[in-house]
Amino acid sequence: MSGRHETDGKNAADDFDFNEKFTDAFEEEEEDGFDDELSEDSEEPDVFEIEEPENLDGIEEPLDFDVDVDAVEAIAEEEIDEFSEPVPASFDNQILHYEDGEYNGSSTLLSKEDKALFNDNPLIIGLFERGKMKGALTFDEINSVLDESDLESDIIDKVYEVAERVGINIVGDFDGVPEETGKQYAEDLESLAEGVGLEDHVRMYLKEIGKVPLLTAEEEVELAIRIENGDEAAKDRLNEANLRLVVSIAKRYVGKGMQFLDLIQEGNLGLLKAVEKFDYRKGYKFSTYATWWIRQAITRAIADQARTIRIPVHMVETIHKLGRVSRQLSQELGKDPTPEQIAQEMNMPVDKVREIMKISQDPVSLETPVGEEEDSHIGDFIPDEDAPAPSESAAAILLREQLMEVLETLTPREQKVLKLRFGLDDGCQRTLEEVGREFHVTRERIRQIEAKALRKLRHPSRSKKLKDYID
Repeated sequence: MSGRHETDGKNAADDFDFNEKFTDAFEEEEEDGFDDELSEDSEEPDVFEIEEPENLDGIEEPLDFDVDVDAVEAIAEEEIDEFSEPVPASFDNQILHYEDGEYNGSSTLLSKEDKALFNDNPLIIGLFERGKMKGALTFDEINSVLDESDLESDIIDKVYEVAERVGINIVGDFDGVPEETGKQYAEDLESLAEGVGLEDHVRMYLKEIGKVPLLTAEEEVELAIRIENGDEAAKDRLNEANLRLVVSIAKRYVGKGMQFLDLIQEGNLGLLKAVEKFDYRKGYKFSTYATWWIRQAITRAIADQARTIRIPVHMVETIHKLGRVSRQLSQELGKDPTPEQIAQEMNMPVDKVREIMKISQDPVSLETPVGEEEDSHIGDFIPDEDAPAPSESAAAILLREQLMEVLETLTPREQKVLKLRFGLDDGCQRTLEEVGREFHVTRERIRQIEAKALRKLRHPSRSKKLKDYID
């Protein structure tokens, strides 16, 4: 049914509801497996026959002596042991505890306080365990885990401190930041935003920030020292020199529910926080450190603003995990996993998995165009389960017409009192006190006018027109 018909039906239903209340008052007053066998067609190995020499003269008989079998086996075992150093059981167990980047074993690297600091997040615990085994972590590894962990802003800064305390080196530079050794230049920012549709005001912004020269590592340290001493101009300089970094990160999140310029704005807020918290003594570049805060600000904004119905951050993290498990099972099974399979993998009740899958769906507007010509909308094809039947709508329209005709036989004051009391015009019923304020009289006087009007309507000359609508 069309949207217009639905609207008419609803109005008719409203009229019927209000008219029914009026007639009720009037009546009351009156009274899986694989085959591992070898193929039968497999070829037999070639057999080479050795011909015996015709003349055996001059060939000596082999020496006749006993072989010490135990001695030979002992020598063989010694040679095997020489090349088979045992792998530490702890290392083997740690490897088995990694699943999809999460550590599900018992970690002894982090203290109880550290685990509580990161809310016992298996991704974070696994990150530190992996770094301890390798001896180091790259910034890309850390950033990818932080993107999925949705930690609070103040907690992110603790990752550096914990890594340093447990003896994990952090190496490498952010892959999106060009290395410059003193040469200042204006980067072509439109190349950073390649693949993103740019409007004129966005191009103007990119052109403006492209005029700001980049900083060398020495200049970053110098500005950081000045910021520590309360120099606001140095803070602005460090912030402006890294605005292009925000653009390069923001473009990765285009298409996730927010406009490109909004993503840049949220990233700029994260950059401001990075400027305030940057510690030059740790020896890493500012751009590497700021990446964490920019990404965190953008992902948090997407979680808060991208959806029509906001989902709490902890639920967003659960949805991301469910998506990872679903993709992993799809690759293993070769088909889309069922909610039961996902629930078993996540160790979660099936009803909870179904609820999360329902929450993760994006709502679709009823005004979304449908068809090549886009002359229809989704709402045109969705039936209204609450819409009244056509016969009921027709009866409501006829009842309203009869009511208006009967009310015309009353005085204007009585008509208005009944219309206000029963909401015949706008569907909003008023109390005696509200109607009294409308006429500047007491509520008792309104009750008398209403009773007199209803008595008039009970007269046979008027009531016969409404009796057919009284059940």
